[in-house]
Amino acid sequence: MHLSFTPPRQVKIGDAAAFAGTTPRAIRHYHQIGLLQEPGRGTDGRRRYGYDDMIRLLWIRRMAEAGIGLDDVRATFDGTQDIDENLRRLEETLAAQEADVKRQRAAVQRLRAVGSPLGLLSDLVTDRLGHLPPGAVRPSDVDALMVTERIFGPLAAAVQASTFIVLATHPELRAEEDRLDAAEASLDDGVEPDDPRVEELAAQRYAHLKEIEHAIAAAGLEAAEAALFERADDDEEPERQMSAYEAFTKMPYDFSPARLRCIELAGQLLGREAADS
Repeated sequence: MHLSFTPPRQVKIGDAAAFAGTTPRAIRHYHQIGLLQEPGRGTDGRRRYGYDDMIRLLWIRRMAEAGIGLDDVRATFDGTQDIDENLRRLEETLAAQEADVKRQRAAVQRLRAVGSPLGLLSDLVTDRLGHLPPGAVRPSDVDALMVTERIFGPLAAAVQASTFIVLATHPELRAEEDRLDAAEASLDDGVEPDDPRVEELAAQRYAHLKEIEHAIAAAGLEAAEAALFERADDDEEPERQMSAYEAFTKMPYDFSPARLRCIELAGQLLGREAADS
């Protein structure tokens, strides 16, 4: 049996959209922005699309699928903009998007491998702490590493990780850390900055930090820190980090003047030692 078929000379918007792989709403938008000339209407008041309309619509869809913006598509059709310039800018955009996707995939893979929020930090940090048992690194430790990474970058956070390795593996140092944290928090309860307890706690914090330094050296973690600098040089350029001043003005800390004074005094003790050495 022989079947004959005569293609339609014109089609309605729904059929045009189905053939082009788009939607009637999108075609109406093309009309509104002048990308596709609005065709005539039939006796029923509906638009009718012919062969030339469909060719134009197919090219619009192909260019849009390639990532070319609709304004650039229109400018290309109008001859007011060079397609090569559009493609150059598109390639730059796609390269940036590809780099973003690569970073996102790496973050997801780290998160799955580590199995905790620690995996959302850079691989420099997670690689240093990944050997510790679950729960050894406290959520507050991860918070501190995240802040350090945001301000000073992954390398600084990876170096700071030595402190949390020592705290996780030396119960006596962790206990002293907890005691000092509680004592410093108590300074927020109406203690004046010139209270003798402030200076005393600063001296205790300084001594505690020195004990941590000794434990880091005894555990051989300094060699691992040195290797980080070489590895960091091979990594891709990280996101721009804030300056310490920017961080101070943007990162809120609800510390009392007494606690801030305690931090300042401990920092002065460390600075004095560095200057004398």
